[in-house]
Formats: sequence, structure tokens, C-alpha cells
Amino acid sequence: MNMHAQIPCHSRESGNPGGPGAQLRRLLGPRFRGDDTRNVGGRRSGEDGFTLVELMVVIVILGLLATVVVINIAPATDKAAVTKVRADISTLEQGVEMYRLSKMNYPSGDGLQALVAEGFVKRLPDDPWGNPYRYETPGRDGAPFSIFSLGADGREGGEDEDADIGNW
Repeated sequence: MNMHAQIPCHSRESGNPGGPGAQLRRLLGPRFRGDDTRNVGGRRSGEDGFTLVELMVVIVILGLLATVVVINIAPATDKAAVTKVRADISTLEQGVEMYRLSKMNYPSGDGLQALVAEGFVKRLPDDPWGNPYRYETPGRDGAPFSIFSLGADGREGGEDEDADIGNW
């Protein structure tokens, strides 16, 4: 009795529809054999799409996530604007002090433009709300000068993001 059975191997050269890939194609199923098993609706069986309800649920979830992100980012934007104002004012203060050390007095008539003209700052930035920084000499509360922004509303006074921010 022969213990070793031979597995027939068909090749394309011999005209037999087998070959080494035939077993693989049988294992992978009808999609890879080229069989087109379409049902009445025109879809292949097992390939259902998304329903309108499923799509609506996904859209609602994405909307909720976007809302949460916007709510958490909005206050950070306000804090960033205040931080930028403080950094700009600090830079301008240094320019005014360098001007004073060089000229023995604070800028007067030209204000902050004198800092650019004399090369103490490269350019005058605007505040985050697009308004120019203000300069007063003498400054508030007995200070020799004041540099400030009028806030988001562009008017003196105000609260929160409309509040004036200065070196006082």
C-alpha cells in the first residue's frame, strides 16, 4: 500500500483549469474567482451601504465634537491676544527707555514713531484688534510715559477683552 498520495497539479500549458493558483482562488471565494453574484437590487450580496439614519448620527456626533472644540479654543484666543499686547508693550517700553538713554528725554511729539525713526524698534506693531498702540507723556499715575492698547472695542475703559491694557 502506497502511503504517499500524489496531488494532481494542473498547469495552464496542459490546458487544465487548475494550476498552483487554483486552490488559492477556491479558498478566497467568489469575489476573487471573478464570479459576479449580484442580487435583484444591483448590489453584491454582503455589501450593504450606510442608511440615512447612520449618516445623520455621524453628522450629529461630528457637530457635537466641533462645538466642544470651539468652546474650548475661544477663551484661549482671548488669552493669546492679551499676552501679545503685553509682549508688544514690553518691547515698546524697552525702545522708549533706549531712546531716553540716547537722547536724554522721552519721545514727545512724534511719540512711538520716533522709536522707528531713530532705529530703536524695527516697526510699530498694531494690537491684535488692528488698532495702533497709544503713547502718552507724562504717563498715568505719575509715570514718565504710558504705552497702552484700548482693547477689542477701541474705546477707553471696558471690561474683559474690551479692557484697556497698558504698562501701568
